[in-house]
Amino acid sequence: MTDRFNTIAGWTLFAGIVALGLSIGSGMYFQADKPHPPHTPGYMPAGVVVDGPADEGPALATLLASGDAAAGGADFASRCTVCHTIDQGGATGTGPNLFAIVGKPVGGHEAGFAYSSALADHGGDWSYENLDAWLANPKGFAAGTKMTFAGLSNAQGRANLILFLRDNGGGPALPAPPAAEPAEAEAAADAAATPEPAAAGGE
Repeated sequence: MTDRFNTIAGWTLFAGIVALGLSIGSGMYFQADKPHPPHTPGYMPAGVVVDGPADEGPALATLLASGDAAAGGADFASRCTVCHTIDQGGATGTGPNLFAIVGKPVGGHEAGFAYSSALADHGGDWSYENLDAWLANPKGFAAGTKMTFAGLSNAQGRANLILFLRDNGGGPALPAPPAAEPAEAEAAADAAATPEPAAAGGE
């Protein structure tokens, strides 16, 4: 009798352990502890914002046209001078001298500098678009680069820095900003045609 009871109790305990293990495993697999909203809700709850297309912001040409090379110089001084010089004939440091780099070949501007193969084999020139992409995400632009800079997320900050680089050695002509959309152009024309109200007398 005791042996039979022990056998039954043992199998019961084993079954419970197996059930508990299956419950934990299925919970982890299906992420039962995390809420999952329906793919298509029957109604839109208050306060829920539906994602729309990402706002890409102004075009690079627009940012360059309104940019500030002096602000770019301050950014260069705080972020880049640890590895780079910008003066003509400046020394090569951890990174190459960057004088007159705008418009020059990617991975080949500074003679004698040991560029990574990621840059040396990249091809193309340091166009404004390539500089912007590089400054935003160096490893995304050239996977395997030795550059340790994580990137500059602020688009206007990148444009300012590019203008500073261009001021130190020149470069191609700046791209023309895109023409205003018809609706924006019409609104601007209407605003220009509307007479200003007469100023009231007195102080």
